[in-house]
Amino acid sequence: MTRRALITGITGQDGSYLAELLLEKGYDVCGMVRRSSTLNFERIAHIQEDIEIIQGDMLDENSLNAALRKSNPDEIYNLAAQSFVQTSWQQPELTGQTTAIGVTRLLNAVRTVNPDIRFYQASSSEMFGKVQEVPQTEETRFWPRSPYGVAKVYGHWITVNYRESYGLHASSGILFNHESPRRGLEFVTRKISHHVAQIKHGLKTQLPLGDLDPQRDWGYAGDYVHAMYLMLQQDQPDDYVIATNETHSVQEFCEKAFSHAGLNWQDHVVQDERFMRPAEVDLLIGDPSKAEKVLGWERKVSFDQLVKMMVESDLELVEWEMKHPPR
Repeated sequence: MTRRALITGITGQDGSYLAELLLEKGYDVCGMVRRSSTLNFERIAHIQEDIEIIQGDMLDENSLNAALRKSNPDEIYNLAAQSFVQTSWQQPELTGQTTAIGVTRLLNAVRTVNPDIRFYQASSSEMFGKVQEVPQTEETRFWPRSPYGVAKVYGHWITVNYRESYGLHASSGILFNHESPRRGLEFVTRKISHHVAQIKHGLKTQLPLGDLDPQRDWGYAGDYVHAMYLMLQQDQPDDYVIATNETHSVQEFCEKAFSHAGLNWQDHVVQDERFMRPAEVDLLIGDPSKAEKVLGWERKVSFDQLVKMMVESDLELVEWEMKHPPR
């Protein structure tokens, strides 16, 4: 019998890669989107004919109940969130309603409609924030440093709570930074790769950035969605850190990205206070040994391969846009 999956946030980076993976594995895939005049289906355009789009809103539990009844899923992957850290400072209440309370609404919908549904919650390394140990594991204390991180902590613990209180098969993936050519332009890695392409093609001369010192554990989104899938195939639900156990600074990402295009980053990068956060997370590095041992998960794309992939994709994109200007 064909398994069915419902993905919230299917139009995002992770949602698009996960939908591809599940389709390859023979799933019927439904994607939940909220009714909006500005929906962007660009990331799933190539598979849109193969998935069912369902209306639902993380701010409205009735709509979530309806979405679950309509999609009748065996598995739910909750990727929906206000997912940009910088925006969470400007919109802390909306971030809390969507990224935190929204998880409770969805878990309640699972309890109401079908408590046998397996549930994946997208937790985040931003929950560690002011890190209390290096590297971070599933046991490391959370100390979030942004409204987004705080909201993700709530979403994580409410998932644990519903698993323990109601016996739901609910797992959380504590994913460290994961990037790809499908990353939004507002994220620093994609901002870098896209600016490199524009500078290489003579459209810009400078890349304004905030702090260059923060270090992150960067992996490839296509690798990380496989871990999500593996979590819901286990007999017992649990929480897993998904990371590379390597750390690289924003400056190092710049160096490699510009170098791949034959440019010197120091000729183009300028620091701009507008992009400084009120409270910065300085060092994130995760230990994925539990996921590797229990799930059999492994990453396939290295940091260097990831940077190269993103720069080459944006070089092609910018070149195409130059040949096809908007009319």
